[in-house]
Amino acid sequence: MAKKKSKSSQIYTSTGIIAASLILTYAPIPGLQQTIIVVSGTELQEPLEQLAIKFQQENPNIKLQLKFQGSQDIANRYLDQKNDFKPTVLIPANGEILAELSDRLRATGNTPPFYDTPRPITKTMLVGIAWPERGKVLFPDGRFQWQKVEQAMQASNWEKIGGNKDWGSFDFVTTDPTRSNSGQVTLNLWTQSKLGTQVNSNSFNNPSVQSLFGLVKKSVYQPPRSTDILLQEFITRGPNDADVATVYESIALYRWQQSSTNNGRPYQIYYLNPSIESTATAAIVRRDVDSGTANAAKKFLDFVTQPAQQAVLVEYGFRPVNNAVDLKSVPKSPWNQNIPGAEVKPSVQALPPPTAEMITEMQRLWERAN
Repeated sequence: MAKKKSKSSQIYTSTGIIAASLILTYAPIPGLQQTIIVVSGTELQEPLEQLAIKFQQENPNIKLQLKFQGSQDIANRYLDQKNDFKPTVLIPANGEILAELSDRLRATGNTPPFYDTPRPITKTMLVGIAWPERGKVLFPDGRFQWQKVEQAMQASNWEKIGGNKDWGSFDFVTTDPTRSNSGQVTLNLWTQSKLGTQVNSNSFNNPSVQSLFGLVKKSVYQPPRSTDILLQEFITRGPNDADVATVYESIALYRWQQSSTNNGRPYQIYYLNPSIESTATAAIVRRDVDSGTANAAKKFLDFVTQPAQQAVLVEYGFRPVNNAVDLKSVPKSPWNQNIPGAEVKPSVQALPPPTAEMITEMQRLWERAN
């Protein structure tokens, strides 16, 4: 009888050990769980929220928190320690913003600011959008031209440039260049068009560029802090309150259907030539981040750059950094939806993004423009 009890208890003990092992294997262990806080530009909010669910299912010991800010805000708020949380990963829309942040951080200490070389996550480019009937008046040959936008701003209303009197004032929209990458890229390309030469930090001392910045600042009332906010406002306000805007190709493609639903006739996309490709780039920061948390962050970045996740980003209108992913073969790819103006390989000249020095000079000029 005693032997039976002993054998029975051994079985229960063995079963208990197996059960405990399974729990330890598949359930998060409080003491070992890592929390990573990812701060990204708002243009990536929806795809990252979708990818975060899958990542946490595959990595139950890593708790992922997502925060979203304008790209320049990401750098400024981190540098000045103005967040009420401690970031692990920063993903602004442009790698140059990280280069600028790195330089500013190195000026205050000798420790390298990031764990590794920043990694490209996904990419997009700046495009113009306009409501169809207004686009036909402003760009009759179907090509976006900065000069035509400037002339419309100077005229201030559509009737003076051949538009319908009922359209009222001409309204151009871009983001705040002191807070957002797309606003910086917009002013950089516009300056290039104005001068007809490659832009450098001295370009912003040119009187014609200073005059242009004054005109744009006067015309763009309360520019939004981020590109996705801009586009949602553009769609909501409709043709009578917003006519032309510069936004990322990604969200222009992703929200195109929404513009059709809201306004009956969706906006037209115009590729800028030349244009600037913005590569969302991720850096794992060192401040307040230990090596274990940094390793958890590396897992997340490895995950996001794998083909399956890059395909999800394509569904949201982004271009992959992983060459194994094809734009046309991805399910729900916006490049298969006959969106007016959308092109898989637009014939445009690609310029490098503005440097940290150029961004600084651009922002100074914008702040003193009137």
